[in-house]
Amino acid sequence: MSEADTKLYTPTPEQAQGAYVAGMEAYQALVAEAEADYEGYWGRLAKELISWKQPFTQVLDSSNAPFFKWFADGKLNASYNCLDRNVEGGKGDKTAIIFEADGGEVTKVTYSELLDRTCRLANALKAQGVQKGDRVVIYIAMSIDGVVAMQACARIGATHSVVFGGFSAQSLRDRIEDTGAKLIITADHQVRGGKQLPLKGIVDEALALGGCDSVAKVLVVKRSGAGIAMTEGRDVWMDDALAGQDNVCEPEWVEAEHPLFLLYTSGSTGKPKGVQHSTGGYLLHAALTTKWTFDLKDSDVFWCTADIGWVTGHTYITYGPLALGGTEIVFEGVPTYPDAGRFWKMIQDHKVSIFYTAPTAIRSLIKAAESNEAVHPKSYDLSSLRILGSVGEPINPAAWEWYHQHVGGGRCPIVDTFWQTETGGHMITPLPGATPLVPGSCTLPFPGIQAAVVDETGKEVPWGQGGILVVKKPWPSMIRTIWGDPERFKKSYYPEDFKGQLYLAGDGAIRDEKTGYFTITGRIDDVLNVSGHRMGTMEIESALVSCTELVAEAAVVGRPDETTGEAICAFVVLKRPRPTGDEAKAIAKQLRDHIAKEIGPIAKPKDIRFGDNLPKTRSGKIMRRLLRSVAKNEAVTQDTSTLENPAILDQLGQAY
Repeated sequence: MSEADTKLYTPTPEQAQGAYVAGMEAYQALVAEAEADYEGYWGRLAKELISWKQPFTQVLDSSNAPFFKWFADGKLNASYNCLDRNVEGGKGDKTAIIFEADGGEVTKVTYSELLDRTCRLANALKAQGVQKGDRVVIYIAMSIDGVVAMQACARIGATHSVVFGGFSAQSLRDRIEDTGAKLIITADHQVRGGKQLPLKGIVDEALALGGCDSVAKVLVVKRSGAGIAMTEGRDVWMDDALAGQDNVCEPEWVEAEHPLFLLYTSGSTGKPKGVQHSTGGYLLHAALTTKWTFDLKDSDVFWCTADIGWVTGHTYITYGPLALGGTEIVFEGVPTYPDAGRFWKMIQDHKVSIFYTAPTAIRSLIKAAESNEAVHPKSYDLSSLRILGSVGEPINPAAWEWYHQHVGGGRCPIVDTFWQTETGGHMITPLPGATPLVPGSCTLPFPGIQAAVVDETGKEVPWGQGGILVVKKPWPSMIRTIWGDPERFKKSYYPEDFKGQLYLAGDGAIRDEKTGYFTITGRIDDVLNVSGHRMGTMEIESALVSCTELVAEAAVVGRPDETTGEAICAFVVLKRPRPTGDEAKAIAKQLRDHIAKEIGPIAKPKDIRFGDNLPKTRSGKIMRRLLRSVAKNEAVTQDTSTLENPAILDQLGQAY
């Protein structure tokens, strides 16, 4: 970035004063400590932030790299760290969760009440036959029930796998089958934007598809109370399962490497990857990043707007804030219902002091605010805010400036956080009391994270030159493996190109020539980032081609989108003449609905373009780099001499 367009926002003395990491000298001291004694640094923090039933004697075990182990001989329980120790420490009456339902109803639960609910469900799970090491799939909306379900699994040593409530029956089935889940926790419906959407019905459909023989029981939370089908012997209403259960459940003390959860994320092949996270290392980074990145204090009201179906909801709703004894918001609804002022009204009503959301949400709310003053942030009292955050994708400088000025009143630092499902927590991020901010840059690595930008051989490139983002040393909250597929883990994250020594993030990056600040430039593989959600192009292509009566061939690429960051663009060859006009629109709708059924509504392409063929080399390879130019409506300037059918580019350039 040039001198002209670099705008620095340096922390004020007030922001630095009292911050856990106060000023750049404090940040540099932590970085230096980690560089001088890497294992000692992480060991110190693990002892300070985590309560251990059995203390660890070894910090890092690299004997089977890249399958690293952290604190392996230590024992702990994540639920104990989030709940019991807060109650034992005098925070039993403190509000843990402020839940706001889609319709605006508010429920508050204290740490004592959350512990009580967690223990009762933990006992109910044990009564249903769930034991340490069993997998439990959670398919539920944003709710206290969802957080309790995750905490109850952790309490008894069961490994949870939360599936986002927007995923289809097919996607849900695939995840149930891959985990070998013994039990599913769901609800009759979820309520979003004033609409009742089925959950239990989709579970039934998923199980009917076959391959889920491991499932013995389905526990159903009554959210809507509307009538649903219940399968005798398998389905149990949650109220019935909880009836008579004791509110005391001794935690199952597990090894630090015990799998806390599996979370599925899109890869560059069609099959989603079951990212496996440990208990000890993950919980340490969840607590530490919540403490330092958000500077979370006892008096704060913290609101992460993510869904617990994504890793952001795991780390910055279910585990991080609760491990620190914080007060947090859990929100069931959407930012535009009943109007686009919902976020700002909730900040005003609940006196939110730390607000963490996605650039997609910010960009959509900018549009709404500019067309309707009533839903503009200036129409609400947002004076309680002290820190803002951004997550899921790079935030463009214009949106950053609007967020800073209109939501933060020009006084709140924005922590623009880069991390992934696989990393467990923040990797590159400003710290609000220390880091000078540059709009659009995630700035510097979190203390202890050794990030670098390298070329294809793994050699670091000079600052100012783009390259591939890697992490040079293992860290406590890193992915342990891909569930059931260790070879894919090695190939995906520790490739031979880098001699198995560097963690490959899958993103491109560039460091500023003067400051060394990182800016993420986008995915380097065939994975799209749509509204902060990773979608594999192969996954979407496979869904399109599975519409066998219509589709002969399909290719999917991404193009920039001012609201979602990236939009899905599909190029489709049908098994019939190329449609135009209304017929093309009707078939495009049919294909979108099919993808929603196969994967979920989040995977629907924004553009579907029909062609007689796809641009291919003479050897039959689809030239996706050319399709990316077509999707952006750019002139194709690349060499097309190897194309078998150059004229097809003109045809595909015409959207229906």
